[in-house]
Amino acid sequence: MSANSADAHRQVEIVLVKAGRTKIRYPAELLADDGTRVTVRAPWAGDGVRDFGFVRFEPGDVFTEYYWRDRWYAVKEVRDAEGTLKGWYCDITRPAVVAGSELVVEDLDLDLWRSADGTAVLRLDEDEFAASGLATTDPVAAAAAENALDELELLARKGDFEGLLG
Repeated sequence: MSANSADAHRQVEIVLVKAGRTKIRYPAELLADDGTRVTVRAPWAGDGVRDFGFVRFEPGDVFTEYYWRDRWYAVKEVRDAEGTLKGWYCDITRPAVVAGSELVVEDLDLDLWRSADGTAVLRLDEDEFAASGLATTDPVAAAAAENALDELELLARKGDFEGLLG
């Protein structure tokens, strides 16, 4: 992937890996790639509705997803079928790797949600992260993941996602 205009709006495959296995893969439209950050757009790739309690992802939702080659997270802006912003779902990941037409991201279990109006900023899955054993098997990655979650939470509470994604 590159930043030239011939690549814009081509299909790429997002591959989300967790614990060494492919968790999900789905097609997305490449919107931009500046060599550091890759931006794609994709419809909700899950099966049916996923209700987290604080947000529902459902058919018709559109995700504009931001991945970095040098940061330990991905940020996904979520809009409903009518284009109304629901909020941002953030995955703590190893830096993204581009391999041909695939964008591969390793999920490290930690997540963050920021509602569209900023009233909800939720740290998610910290229990899964602790249970993963990453702190023992790869303490450097575990520290990077925890730092990334702290950084995103600070940006979310300050309402500064627009600056991050702009």
